[in-house]
Amino acid sequence: MEKGFFDKVEDNAAWNDKVRQLFYNNYGDLPYLLGVKVDKHLFRALSQFWNPAYSCFIFGKVDLVPTIEEYVALLRCSKFQVDKVYSRVVNVPTFSKKLMNVTGMSEQWVAARIKQKGDGKCIPWKSLKDLILTHPDVSKRLDVFPLSIYGLIVFPKALGHVDEVVTDLFNRLDKRVTPIPIILAKTFRSLSACRKVDRVLYRVFSENYSPLKEIVATPRRDDISNEKWMAILQNLQEEDIEWRAPWLLPDEILYRCGNFD
Repeated sequence: MEKGFFDKVEDNAAWNDKVRQLFYNNYGDLPYLLGVKVDKHLFRALSQFWNPAYSCFIFGKVDLVPTIEEYVALLRCSKFQVDKVYSRVVNVPTFSKKLMNVTGMSEQWVAARIKQKGDGKCIPWKSLKDLILTHPDVSKRLDVFPLSIYGLIVFPKALGHVDEVVTDLFNRLDKRVTPIPIILAKTFRSLSACRKVDRVLYRVFSENYSPLKEIVATPRRDDISNEKWMAILQNLQEEDIEWRAPWLLPDEILYRCGNFD
């Protein structure tokens, strides 16, 4: 999404005060993400303090972690219900049907613009841009704009395109489902990936990058036998353990029932 597009939307006569207010009521402060300037050098420096094992920043003896509450406050959308977390449903409409529903355009219009990128389908940003400014149905403008922000800014995959999986999430927002946990999870995943590479900003959003493949390829120590691990763990003392995730409250779990582990 090019620089200055939000200004075009704000200045567009069709986006009057009533329409803008309706937009913010439905989607919160999402458009302000367009005004966030990413400092590459600062981002690179910050990623060095990220501990992927504990999913937190470590500054000396202080641990800091982004929280759901902070993200809720940042996006500030009253329609989100924090107890209705998004999870992808099994039976979802086709990509074409979802785009037709969001854009209000015909099946032929949508089919002509769907592209295949890597292992997924997507729609180019340029196909959505004009709809935001000129669509005769105001409600469709209100939907296409945040869909574009989610696809290009929050969950980017193919440069300049909105991926199909983003429409799965967007399709659930009108049910008052909150996207905050998956945005937070995306933050953790991106920081963990950035922490391990020099070119911080590029690998995270590469369509060929797979965190699972990276985990499988990570070398591990195989010179410690099972018996040695058992001895190490059985002889651990309380002072040997440091709890580095205080926001995760310890809880009792059932690990054995009779003869069943």
